[in-house]
Amino acid sequence: MKKFIGHSVLIVLALFIFSCSSSKKARTQKINRVIMEARSYTGTPYRYGGMNRTGMDCSGLLVRSFESAGESIPRTSKEQSKYGKAVGKNELQKGDLIFFSSKKWRRKITHVGLVTQVKGRNSVTFIHASTKLGVVETEFFVDYYQKLFVKARRPKF
Repeated sequence: MKKFIGHSVLIVLALFIFSCSSSKKARTQKINRVIMEARSYTGTPYRYGGMNRTGMDCSGLLVRSFESAGESIPRTSKEQSKYGKAVGKNELQKGDLIFFSSKKWRRKITHVGLVTQVKGRNSVTFIHASTKLGVVETEFFVDYYQKLFVKARRPKF
C-alpha cells in the first residue's frame, strides 16, 4: 500500500510540474504572438480611437495585438490599467503593460505601452502609438517616460 501511495504521489507531482511548465510555455508563446502582432503595426500613424492599419491609438494597438493571441482586454488605457496584476517598474517582463499620464493630467492614465524587450534592470523597450511618430518602439528608462510613468500591470494569460 505504501508503495502504491508513493507512486501515486510521484505521478501527481510529475503531472503538476509538467502542467506548470506547459502553461509557462503557452504563456510565453502568447506573449510573443502579442508582441509580434504589435510590431506588425510599426509605422502606422496615430489616430485617436483608431484600431486598424490606417490609424491606431495606444489602447487600440493593444486590443488588436491581444486579439491575435485569442485574448480580450478592455478598450481604454484607463480600463486596461486595472487588467492583470500590479508589478513594479523594476520587475518588468516582456508582455507587461506600462501606463503613463500626460503632464497636465498628472496621475490620470492617458497612455499605455507594451513591454517588448528587457535587456537589463535599466534597459526596457516598449511599443506604443505615439501621437507624433505613430506606432514605435521606445526605451522606457529615459527621463521623459520616467516622469510620466504611473504604473505597470502583468496581463492574465
